[in-house]
Amino acid sequence: MSKVCSSCGLKWRIELCLFLLKMMQTVATDIHYSVPEETKTKQVIGSLSKDLDLEFRRLKIRKARVDFQGEKRYCGIDLDTGNLIVLERIDREVLCEATTPCLLHFEFILENPLELHNIAVEILDVNDNVPVFPKDLIKLEISELATTGSRYKIASARDADVSVNSVQSYLLDQNDYFVLDGKTSKERYVEIVLKNSLDREIKGEHSMILTAIDGGNPLRSGSVTIHINVIDINDNSPVFSQALYKVNVFENTPQGTSLLKVIATDKDEGANSVITYYINHVSDNTKRLFQIDQNSGEMTVIGELDHEKASSYEVEIQAEDGGGQAGHCKVLVEISDINDNAPTITVKSVNNPIPEDVPTGTEIAIINVKDQDYGENSRVKCVVSESLPFKLQSSIKNYFTLVSSGPLDRERVSEYNVTITASDEGSPSLSSSALLRFQISDINDNHPEFEEPSYSVYVSENNKPGSSICSVTARDPDWRQNGTVVYSLVPSEVNGVPVSSYVSVNGDTGVIHAVRAFDYEQFRSFKVQVVARDNGSPPLSSNVTVSIFVADENDNSPQILYPAPAGNSLMTEMVPKAALAGSLVSKVIAVDADSGQNAWLSYQIVKSTDPGLFTIGLHSGEIRAQRDISDSDGMKQNLVISVKDNGQPSMSTTCAVYLLISDNLAEVPELKDMSYEGKDSKLTSYLIIALVSVSTFFLTFIILILAVRFCRRRKPRLLFDGAVAIPSAYFPPNYAEVDGTGTLRSSYNYDAYLTTGSRTSDFKFVRSYNDNTLPAEMTLKKSPDHFLEGSITTLNTAGESNEHLNIGTAPL
Repeated sequence: MSKVCSSCGLKWRIELCLFLLKMMQTVATDIHYSVPEETKTKQVIGSLSKDLDLEFRRLKIRKARVDFQGEKRYCGIDLDTGNLIVLERIDREVLCEATTPCLLHFEFILENPLELHNIAVEILDVNDNVPVFPKDLIKLEISELATTGSRYKIASARDADVSVNSVQSYLLDQNDYFVLDGKTSKERYVEIVLKNSLDREIKGEHSMILTAIDGGNPLRSGSVTIHINVIDINDNSPVFSQALYKVNVFENTPQGTSLLKVIATDKDEGANSVITYYINHVSDNTKRLFQIDQNSGEMTVIGELDHEKASSYEVEIQAEDGGGQAGHCKVLVEISDINDNAPTITVKSVNNPIPEDVPTGTEIAIINVKDQDYGENSRVKCVVSESLPFKLQSSIKNYFTLVSSGPLDRERVSEYNVTITASDEGSPSLSSSALLRFQISDINDNHPEFEEPSYSVYVSENNKPGSSICSVTARDPDWRQNGTVVYSLVPSEVNGVPVSSYVSVNGDTGVIHAVRAFDYEQFRSFKVQVVARDNGSPPLSSNVTVSIFVADENDNSPQILYPAPAGNSLMTEMVPKAALAGSLVSKVIAVDADSGQNAWLSYQIVKSTDPGLFTIGLHSGEIRAQRDISDSDGMKQNLVISVKDNGQPSMSTTCAVYLLISDNLAEVPELKDMSYEGKDSKLTSYLIIALVSVSTFFLTFIILILAVRFCRRRKPRLLFDGAVAIPSAYFPPNYAEVDGTGTLRSSYNYDAYLTTGSRTSDFKFVRSYNDNTLPAEMTLKKSPDHFLEGSITTLNTAGESNEHLNIGTAPL
């Protein structure tokens, strides 16, 4: 009986050993390699086939691969040689910052049978970074009463490299006042020592260079300029209330949340006690997460905190007073994990399609499920629907194998949608799912999106037709023809004209071209709608508005509104002989169809009968007497005015202004000479006729005067047949003035003698008189239904009468 028992025990021990030996084949083994950072790609790190005693010829058959939990792969396996090689650039400072040793963990996976090996690759530091000081220029203010041996702290340099490649020593250039203290620890700061007394009256400023040298090969160095200003005493540096501050905050804390407030005090007074806070010597990632108020010392969150990226941050705070001395403290920010990450399902291997005659238990897919949270929040379980002929079997380290659990029949079900659900054990629990489906093809589910919500473009008028105005771009993330974008215009009208007659768009590039030249005076802006349509089925499209603004150019010359442009008539302004210097004579009014500075007008006299007699306002166009009018000045004054705009190049227009210097309307007939100076033949004839008429009229008038003197019993009212004397009470008391035009204001009274049958001239004789000439009680008694109108007339080139100066209207 004992022999039987002993034989049973031996058999049990042999089976146990075989089982343990079999299990050892699937248990993960750890392999350690090291490689310097910045190693070239394809460089061999180590031989996995030799270290794991594998046949490299079977690596492809067993689907050997190296997995890494991260955005980049960094390392991979060469299936032809079995070597672990570098795939991407490795930067130790980016991956681990100051952490040592810097390890990257990979998983080496083999199938048939499934094996998993952990690989740890240590990234060795190389001297590829130079020491960097926090500032390019350090300013210190030191009292001239400072004693020799005084020490001043300078923020130390930081080298992103580690170990011997980090900062090893400092060097201060030679000077007569300061030396570098080589005994103190230089982890946070270095000290310079005053060896000779300072005298501000001898030398008020000192400048020196502090150089930090690392221990790499070759050596690298960085320097900072120290500028010292000798002032009154500042012998106290800021001191924090704590050397180390600790704060605990949950991940996903909202931006702007206040973490804590550090407080530093300085025993100095005035500017030397004003403290400014800085965050000192942190990585770029940390700078994007925290900031400190320079005045209050309040530290706040400005980025997104994620426990999965970093569980804690150590931030060095520097307090600097007005004199340049600094104090330091550390803030330890610990990030508490919350269950904010759902499990991630990754399909590592899929057999697709699956034959319908596969036996039960056939391996279909290998799935990896991971949760980036910590502790209980990271523990996951994975399930599949029980109604499907599939089940999940747990493998090793969050790996699951999907196997067939029943017979498959393609005629009954031609396609299976297997939903795998993974959930963690956090509170509340988060879950995610993955759908395994065959023959997934792309659908057109994305609209083209323009890079800008709207476009604005400015185009100068008179642009060249066919020139490009702007370009619109739309992106469609779909695949192949579903992502190809074609551009077109939405039919619309601009001022009743189709928009296509103004602009066109290139269907392939989105470049918008001008079809015609634009005119700012016709329209200043218009809008077009551009459609971006993809080539999917059905096609999807998006619209964008392009606002086109037409910029003005100086393409219109000024237009004269007053005086009227030269034609068949002559416009004349009368100027009294008693006009003083500065008196307003006339005004030129002009406009420009352009806008802005292109419509700014300036006026200038380019030609005049007497250059020193009149002047014109540069911007107002007002014509004024430059000096007092004298008897020696000519009665007829002709001015040629140039009106010029402010465009580039400028455009101008000229006009003529005719002025008559006279106090007596008896001289009005001479206006005819101004308008007909160039017509000698007709003018001579008219002058002869006028001379004969005036002579006859004068002789008749003398005879009538003599006759009147003989008849003293009454005062005659009519001087001759066919003529009527008009008393002054029937004429306007003065000439009406148009604002800004300079028409005379002085009051004049006249007797006008008119004939009833004259066609060529309404005035035959003009004489001025005062109120004593004809008493008011002897006014003519006429019906108010009759009026007498007088005017100064000129003859145009056609011999027709043109009236230009209206003297007045009186009832007869």
